[in-house]
Amino acid sequence: MTWQDTINTAADRISGHIVKTPVLRSDAFGHVVDLKLEQTQHTGSFKTRGAFNTLLASDVPEAGVVAASGGNHGAAVAFAAQRLGHRAKIFVPEIAGPAKIALIERTGAHLTVVPGEYANALELAEREASESGAMQIHAYDAPLTVAGQGTLMREWEEQGLEADTVLIAVGGGGLIAGALAWLGDRRKVVAVEPMTSCALHSALEAGAPVDVAVSGVAANALGARRIGGICFDLAKAAGTDCVLVSDGTIIEAQQALWQAHRQLVEPAGATALAALMSGVYKPEPGERVAVLVCGGNIAPDPTIV
Repeated sequence: MTWQDTINTAADRISGHIVKTPVLRSDAFGHVVDLKLEQTQHTGSFKTRGAFNTLLASDVPEAGVVAASGGNHGAAVAFAAQRLGHRAKIFVPEIAGPAKIALIERTGAHLTVVPGEYANALELAEREASESGAMQIHAYDAPLTVAGQGTLMREWEEQGLEADTVLIAVGGGGLIAGALAWLGDRRKVVAVEPMTSCALHSALEAGAPVDVAVSGVAANALGARRIGGICFDLAKAAGTDCVLVSDGTIIEAQQALWQAHRQLVEPAGATALAALMSGVYKPEPGERVAVLVCGGNIAPDPTIV
């Protein structure tokens, strides 16, 4: 079964459980660009796609599900579990932030906030799954997760995407892996990472996934210590370009999305746009560019609005 077959199956499976998110063409950022506003998805991120695909395709044990997350994946798993009638235990690092923590709490899931970063939450989630018999749902490095995230790019093409190049922010790699798996070589995909959380860039330089230090304004969503193996293999095979952006340019893109289109997004959600606005990614003459806006879990902040 090919990746495209798997993603088609996932799309059929999760239909009726997710939002078909809107698209927007804009000339407000220095280039004409197509935006996919995935921050309007249930729980504010694309993660809901992978969560529903995994739960609907699996025999969930009586003990329920366990997930470690920087925040968005945990919220998505908690939401999907609530909708489908399963217990959920979610582990997030303290850097997840109040908006994401509150979102998970509203689902009724059992939430544990862990000192440290995502890797620390993952360690505790793995221990809990082992001891309780609950099913662990990995945030990005699992075939069902990747297939679920791949439905986003499938949906975007169905909506008439005309771009030659798609810019996608990368944390652990589930989202861009899904895009690469669906698109094959039909369009160019550019990975965008913060300079201070760049697991894919470091892996491609090293020739294999490696541990990286994690910090910065987008660390609670893009702060994976090591890129997922599925993502690495797909990115390496595709010869994926990877560009790095500063925290300052991420914040500028975040502010620009609000000022131009009243789209309030978290730093991770603006990271791909930061590459275009800052000139880190420079389109060729006539090149049609699209940007995936992927996360909106942030409390309103007067420095943005």
